[in-house]
Amino acid sequence: MSDMPAQDPAGPTQEFVSDVFARGCTSRAAFEDVTSKWASLALLALGEGRYRFNALRRRIDGVSERMLSQTLQTLERDGMLTREVLTAIPPRVEYSLTPLGARVAEQLRGLADLLEASVPELQTARDSRERDRA
Repeated sequence: MSDMPAQDPAGPTQEFVSDVFARGCTSRAAFEDVTSKWASLALLALGEGRYRFNALRRRIDGVSERMLSQTLQTLERDGMLTREVLTAIPPRVEYSLTPLGARVAEQLRGLADLLEASVPELQTARDSRERDRA
């Protein structure tokens, strides 16, 4: 299935059928975008509140300026965040989540919380794997 309108023998309809497993589905493309490392971290950070570009870059340790810029453009295109240019000298730009972005960030927050709470278990598994490979 894809996100093409469902065909109705009585005529066209506006109802979309979505299937994240279907190659051409818009939900799959958005899933790929939001589950990239930098996009997930950007959404999590923006879930804390509005950020200016450099503050967001500092919050997401290790992301390059170029990668963050590309990531924010992708998330804006997908309707996950808004970019607001503030009239100031020098001009400032702030990023914030849209309602859709906030819902996605909330889901990611649950995953991040689970992983952070599981660090000892994760580290044990990684250490065990490294010992087995040595």
